[in-house]
Amino acid sequence: MQPMKLPHGSRARVERRKIIDYLLSSSHPDGSGKARFFFGFGFTVEGWEIFGRALKKHGRVNPVSASVESRHGTRYSVDGPLETPDGRNPKVRTVWILARRSKSPRLITAHPV
Repeated sequence: MQPMKLPHGSRARVERRKIIDYLLSSSHPDGSGKARFFFGFGFTVEGWEIFGRALKKHGRVNPVSASVESRHGTRYSVDGPLETPDGRNPKVRTVWILARRSKSPRLITAHPV
């Protein structure tokens, strides 16, 4: 049996704000540790689009490890290697929300596994 993939993964959305103001923000209360982690693998604020493409690919190619229904839609956790600028490709979890009646999952967060 094939592992489950992120539904509509080819339409995954990663917002610029999510990357710059959260995942790569050294001053964000919840994101600063994540920023240190991702900076350590060569991601930069200036090259946020590279990080965005890597996150989208991560969601598309790796298997779903868990899913949870909520009133907002279904939240999917996806675990696997993340392509990084330095090529070390650490194991990361991305979390996506697929709103009810949507065909475009949106990134909620990413962190090391």
